Amino acid sequence: MKWLKEILPYAVILVVVILIRTFIVTPIKVNGQSMYDTLNGEEIMILNKLANINRYDIVVADLKVNGKKEDTLIKRVFGLPGETIKCENGMIYVNDKKVDDPYAYGKTEDFEAITLGEDEYFVLGDNRGISLDSHIFGPIKKQDIQGVTSFVIWPLNRFGNVE
Repeated sequence: MKWLKEILPYAVILVVVILIRTFIVTPIKVNGQSMYDTLNGEEIMILNKLANINRYDIVVADLKVNGKKEDTLIKRVFGLPGETIKCENGMIYVNDKKVDDPYAYGKTEDFEAITLGEDEYFVLGDNRGISLDSHIFGPIKKQDIQGVTSFVIWPLNRFGNVE
């Protein structure tokens, strides 16, 4: 029984770490250049699985095609549930009001107006010329969003919040 008392604190720590990583925060790796120049690729960030999703948040989501996971995406939220979003002449409009777009690297390709469902979000990559995002595959469902991220932990010269 003495050995049980000795390992119990370590077992508790292990369980707590696993629970935190599974349900609250976890590291994620940025792949590709679709979020350039905000994210340069290969960064490691902290994903907050409990955060509310707001316009301009960077989210991690699963891209599903025919119900099957195709890829994990890191994109910026532009359209929220129930809103109508479109792009005309490179300008993004939400509910017919032009929204700020300080994150765009390159010209935003025009797309037709789309009204989002109550559980749908419209996401765009910051590097508009190469990004596979909602202007191509449509809105993403809330259930496919893993969480919100804004904090880089690696490389150390990029450590801290990004917008």
